[in-house]
Amino acid sequence: MQRQWTAEALAEHWTVLPADLDLLGNKTGATRLGYALLLKYFRAEGRFPQAKADLPPAAIVHVAQQLDLPPEHYLQYDWDGRTIKYHRTQIRDALGFREATVADADDLAAWLCQAVLPHEHRPEQLQAAVYARCRACRIEPPADGRVDRVVHSALHTYEDALFRTVLERLGTEGLARIDALLAPEEPLDAANTGATEPVGARDAGNGTLQALKADAGRMQLDNVLAQVEKLRHVRQLALPPDLFAAVSPKVTRGYRQRAAAEAPSELRAHPDPVRATLVAALCLLRSQEITDGLIDLVIAMVHKIGATAERKVEKELLHDLKRVTGKANLLFHIAEASVEHPDGVIRDVIFPAAGGEQTLRDLVREYKSTGPAYRLHVQTHLRASYRAHYRRVLPDLLAVLEFRSNNAVHQPVIRALALLKRYAASKSRLFAATEDVPIDGVVPPGWYEVVVRADAKGRERIDRINYEICVLQTLRDKLRCKEIWVVGADRFRNPDEDLPADFALRRAAYYEALRLPTDADTFLKDLQAEMADALTALNRDMPKNPSVQLLAKDNGWIKISPLDPVPEPQNLGRLKGEISRLWPMTSLLDMLKEADLRIDFTRAFTSAAQREILDPETVRRRLLLCLYGLGTNTGLKRIAAGEHDESWSDLRYVRRRFITRDHVRDAIARVVNATFAARSPQVWGEGTTTCASDSKKFGAWDQNLRTEYSQRHHGAGIMVYWHIEKKSACIYSQIKTVSSSEVAAMIEGVLRHCTDMTVEKNFVDSHGQSEVAFAFTRLLGFQLMPRLKGIHAQKLSRPFAGQKDAYPHLQPILTRPINWDLIRQQYDELVKFATALRLGTAETEAILRRFTRTSVQHPTYAALAELGKVVKTIFLCSYLRDAAVRREVHEGLQVVENWNSANNFIHYGKGGEIATNRLEEQEVSVLCMALLQNALVLINTLMIQRVLAEPAWLARMTPEDLRGLTPLIYAHVNPYGVFRLDMTKRLALEELEAVG
Repeated sequence: MQRQWTAEALAEHWTVLPADLDLLGNKTGATRLGYALLLKYFRAEGRFPQAKADLPPAAIVHVAQQLDLPPEHYLQYDWDGRTIKYHRTQIRDALGFREATVADADDLAAWLCQAVLPHEHRPEQLQAAVYARCRACRIEPPADGRVDRVVHSALHTYEDALFRTVLERLGTEGLARIDALLAPEEPLDAANTGATEPVGARDAGNGTLQALKADAGRMQLDNVLAQVEKLRHVRQLALPPDLFAAVSPKVTRGYRQRAAAEAPSELRAHPDPVRATLVAALCLLRSQEITDGLIDLVIAMVHKIGATAERKVEKELLHDLKRVTGKANLLFHIAEASVEHPDGVIRDVIFPAAGGEQTLRDLVREYKSTGPAYRLHVQTHLRASYRAHYRRVLPDLLAVLEFRSNNAVHQPVIRALALLKRYAASKSRLFAATEDVPIDGVVPPGWYEVVVRADAKGRERIDRINYEICVLQTLRDKLRCKEIWVVGADRFRNPDEDLPADFALRRAAYYEALRLPTDADTFLKDLQAEMADALTALNRDMPKNPSVQLLAKDNGWIKISPLDPVPEPQNLGRLKGEISRLWPMTSLLDMLKEADLRIDFTRAFTSAAQREILDPETVRRRLLLCLYGLGTNTGLKRIAAGEHDESWSDLRYVRRRFITRDHVRDAIARVVNATFAARSPQVWGEGTTTCASDSKKFGAWDQNLRTEYSQRHHGAGIMVYWHIEKKSACIYSQIKTVSSSEVAAMIEGVLRHCTDMTVEKNFVDSHGQSEVAFAFTRLLGFQLMPRLKGIHAQKLSRPFAGQKDAYPHLQPILTRPINWDLIRQQYDELVKFATALRLGTAETEAILRRFTRTSVQHPTYAALAELGKVVKTIFLCSYLRDAAVRREVHEGLQVVENWNSANNFIHYGKGGEIATNRLEEQEVSVLCMALLQNALVLINTLMIQRVLAEPAWLARMTPEDLRGLTPLIYAHVNPYGVFRLDMTKRLALEELEAVG
């Protein structure tokens, strides 16, 4: 059960109802309180708590207050005697439940195989499904041990059936191809070479499998060809595309992870059904990833060709470019001289009037650098680069990639690609005169003159090289917005697959999940009223708002005065000094260990293998060392040199078998939830529903597709996007490219975090907001609150036409009215896309990629933009009218800035640079850093509460102190030195009372 409860949630779930009082009867004291808590827990969970500590302290206090009993009475309730057994029987009978039988356990296992295991294999989630099923069937679940046996039995039965089905689909030929992929490399003839086979050589496989596992490198022609070759190898296995159609992608990824963690020799040792399933899952998913990577390389290649040509031309022109000023006067003087001396010599008449021959030469150069001549120069360089180097990859790309489009408008591009494929082996410079070559929608206007040329007979002919360049450039633009998709890809797949296929059948349920009315008019009526009220309130308060001015200059200008400084906290420095005195130079590794000993987050790390022979404590110790080495970026080799008796090979084994992205995310959620549960409301206030999100650039190796050069940050690297709640706990983190959408990252974090927190407000900076973002956040049920860098240029939309004189105090910044009919017409489509984001049917960025400024003609994009204008207007009215809102946004973003500053302290190894080109290792390193930092926040929370448990310290704290209090402090922490791990030593933290 969750540990953090708001007042509203306590009132909803833990209020003692009249029917509950009837069941309490004449019970008194500890018995009455214990019975009431068992009853309310059973009503909420459908089962009884396994231990006293399972009940949240806030619920104990809430129920005790309703019964006029001290909360401490709960500690006196007999948890093991006959009384509690009798109480459980009474509650079961009163609520219509019965105890589980052996037959029920068999039925639960069968139900798991049929309804749950095709979608989920995590033990804890399966246990939760069993509890939910028992509740629906009015059965008290078996004890935890029996539930575990039911889950493992069902999982074993399901996997046996699935593995046999996969092997039957593949047949003997498919299994033979898989075995050939795993076959060891034949050693050279030792008799001829005089060499002996090195130890472990037969474990390396034939190299093809290892190549398939490798990520694509940076944009180079050799890497493009290597990706093409890998894709051909995978397709030679002839795996059915729907081989895993009966299971969810999550389950398939689990089998893929298991295969990736094992060496070829370990895979060969599996029985045929297991080996076939694991390798098939790996190869099918790698086929999609390789296809996506190949498309990324194509997009990067086309961009590189054009950008390189432009840079080269600009460098040539800027070398001798001198801009000519006063062109209007220059033209006048030349015209005047020409009229006065129409028969004169140019050198004698025109040159002096223009200021000399050099001025005219500079004017010619300037025209060539800015007009059509510049474009022609760029096209010439682009053609030369493409013809000499990049063109040779085109036949291979067209041979392995199949492009399609669902939009008739873009069919000319598809026909053009088919035409290029037919001519791939031809050496002709021109297409045949009789060939139907698509021009409209393929060739940009600026390229028509160099693509279409007249031959000796005056016929229009198409230059193949220039046409190929145009096709590739148009293809790049359409791939990026998913107007054209690729067969066999994942991120670049058919965009219709991104949407829930059963939306029409489950329309009402999807609307209910988003808490939206099914009727568009009802939705718009509420929105119109809210917008009108916001504008009216701002218009009313503007004359008496000293901090905000609306000026008429530059077509409307918003001027906002800076916020007044808040009082400086007086006692936080003393509090930090006391913490340093009590826990001086605390090892960061010890803080990670202490967090695990308290909440056992290492339980989230399960082996990728079917079974594990290492004892749990050994695994736990090695996991902590691995997580620390990855999170601090010091690496496993340096960690292995510490004082803990674990070797580098031991740590590498645990890293490969246990540590995955999903496991680290699960561990982070456990630590964050434990932090929420540990917080004292007296110190930290009630549970928060706000978080801030922002990105930070980290240096990274650049031989991969993720690392890009950032003009804003003046260097190459990757972006880590954080979601930090108000009291410095990181609820979600993700790695993005420099050029990726921060809007998508913001929505992804709010929807995908697995903590107990409910996000109602999200603070972002200017890069994390857009009109589309405002629209989607409204549909998804949380409020976007950005700090706008260009606040002076923002505009408010009018709610209705025909109200030109309404809101007189806002006239300088009012724009056109909202097109409500457009939103009404597209309302169902808007909800469908919002549902796709909520369900995660595709990556958030893959869905949002469809709604860019290049898709302005898309009706759904236009409706999103209109809805975004409405929501943004409502927010701006609040932001301009209320200084408290502006301060809330600023303080929220300050939290994430503090988090970013602590990254350098935690992630100090290798100069903070992520020293790997493997995309999965990059993500794991960043996630481990977030885990370490969250563990630091958890232990600091307990340290701060331990100090403030002293009445004298708590009485000293002022409201300003509590407002500025943060657990993200590290002056008393030491992440350096010798890495010592002693599992028997604990930090001297005293537990707060569980009740009260």
